[in-house]
Amino acid sequence: MSNPAWQIRGDYFETCSCDYVCPCLTTNLAAKPTKGDCDFAMVFLIESGDSGNVKLDGLSFAVLGNSPGVMGQGNWSVGLIIDERATPDQQQAITTIASGAAGGPPAILTGVIGKFLGVETRPIRILKSGLKRSVSIPEALDQSCEGVPSVADANQPLYIDNTMHPANSRLALARSTGSHMHAFGLHWDDTSGNNNGHFAPFHWKAS
Repeated sequence: MSNPAWQIRGDYFETCSCDYVCPCLTTNLAAKPTKGDCDFAMVFLIESGDSGNVKLDGLSFAVLGNSPGVMGQGNWSVGLIIDERATPDQQQAITTIASGAAGGPPAILTGVIGKFLGVETRPIRILKSGLKRSVSIPEALDQSCEGVPSVADANQPLYIDNTMHPANSRLALARSTGSHMHAFGLHWDDTSGNNNGHFAPFHWKAS
């Protein structure tokens, strides 16, 4: 049975354990992470969206994972956390979309995920203010980042463009101001201020 037509749009941000600037984007996923492997957490707030007759407005989800080496070589371990407010139908729709099984931009993940660690539902609290982004998911994830301001306009971040990132080809450059991930057997803590981050609007739809 084919997947229903779907589309979601909203705001995304992430941090990863690589030093700023992450070499994955500047090499099309061909460089080794700066610490050998890479822990990452990508958070998505759906401002509007639907999958068939299932409305997804206002829900959020987080993709947590680890790449054991060069990201383009795959074998990622990935888990998915979905907003606890989602109904079973909404959970299923978000799982299908976020895993790449429904096609569209996330489909790139199907070629690199080696182990899917499961799906959990938890409260997700996302804050956005100017160049700052943060998320709190109890007993799973607390992370924040701040965009690197442009000299030309300190209210705007620096950007990297024409990337192959599934969220958006144009990403704001940011530094992590704290990352704590303890879920699906993945454990990562960093408050150095040296780690990488990104944020961007996203608009996904069935291909």
